[in-house]
Amino acid sequence: MHGRLDVYTSFVKIKIISKIIMKSFFKTQNQMSTMLSLRSVAIIIQLVVIVLVNQGFDYSLPLQSLFFIISVEIIFTIACYLYYRKKQKINKVALFIQVLADVFFLSLLLYFSGGATNAFVSLLLIPIAIAAVTLPLWMLVITAVLAVSSYSFMLWLMPMHMIHGNMQGHFIGMWVNFLFSTLVVALVVARLARSINEKELAIAKYREEQLKQEKIIALGIASAQVTHQLATPLATAQLLVDELADDDENNDIVNDLKIQLQRCGQSLHDFRQQTFDIKNQVAKPITMQNILQQLQDYTQLNYPDINLQVNFVGEKSAQVIADGALLPAILNLLNNGVRASKANHSQKLVLSVEMNKTYCLLTIRDYGSGFTANKLTRLGVEPVESDQGLGMAVFLSHASLERLGGKLTLTNHPDGGALVSLLLPLTTT
Repeated sequence: MHGRLDVYTSFVKIKIISKIIMKSFFKTQNQMSTMLSLRSVAIIIQLVVIVLVNQGFDYSLPLQSLFFIISVEIIFTIACYLYYRKKQKINKVALFIQVLADVFFLSLLLYFSGGATNAFVSLLLIPIAIAAVTLPLWMLVITAVLAVSSYSFMLWLMPMHMIHGNMQGHFIGMWVNFLFSTLVVALVVARLARSINEKELAIAKYREEQLKQEKIIALGIASAQVTHQLATPLATAQLLVDELADDDENNDIVNDLKIQLQRCGQSLHDFRQQTFDIKNQVAKPITMQNILQQLQDYTQLNYPDINLQVNFVGEKSAQVIADGALLPAILNLLNNGVRASKANHSQKLVLSVEMNKTYCLLTIRDYGSGFTANKLTRLGVEPVESDQGLGMAVFLSHASLERLGGKLTLTNHPDGGALVSLLLPLTTT
């Protein structure tokens, strides 16, 4: 009967401890402050219990030793609070040290207040539960082994007159019960905690992706509206320019304006075609050599003053799957690179292609002032305001490349300027 009651009581304790620990740690960003707060509450409870037991129950306790241990525990807690209060990120080793300190202080208090016969010996499960929620597996194993060893050592030091007869089986049963409870906490709670943590990370990632997609949809709607509104005045301007050209065919200004309007009309037509291809998921393989050639032609046509250096390493017949959004996405990044170089009074731009059997790496290196630390954390994640137009194009390019299975990386080149890297998967033949 007593054995069943002990097991049931242990399960209740495990359940309560697990709920308290998991609720505290999963809803608090700074786990260190939570651990120090829990220890502060534990210190107050320890003092209250010692006073009540000594005065209320007239039980003789080694007060000098107990108060000395609690004093050291208070000093250690205050020192940790002062050291970690300004730190936003705490590593696992620091948390591991705090858990070991809890096992150490609790073991000393139990040793000087009855040892294995103390009714509060099961509190050694709390550091194990904290380790199960916050620490890696190997740290959890060390914590569990130390707690069990502490209990075992106190049981071994018990006087012989206290473990004779039926009491011997009772204390051994308590030890087996503690060992079983430790295994339950270490296995079940640790697995449950990791499962909850993975789900929360997945939910956070999903929400972030959803917000990003909402921004893309909003930009797409705004682009479609602007395109629709530009179609009519652009057609009217084209008619007016045609009439002016008929009146004066040799007017260079009118001819240049006519060419620019034709480019605008072609851009609108390309935009409609890209929208149709994306909507119908029209994608086809295209060689990297072809993409590189189009980038060269585009640069020579629109930026004849730019000194473009092209490096190509790999099979020229290598192909990637592309839809109508791939080339504009790369062109957006190319335009940003050109503007960055010109803003820094440079006419240089480097375009490189390297590939292996599965991936192709396309890099655009400009000779501008590079990215600031703030922009590096925000570019590609959300639109960023900039005098050079950086941000919106990078945001859209990042979304387009992700949809095609690619990856966009933004860094600063060691020799100056920015380095934009596009990793594209090659098609299997």
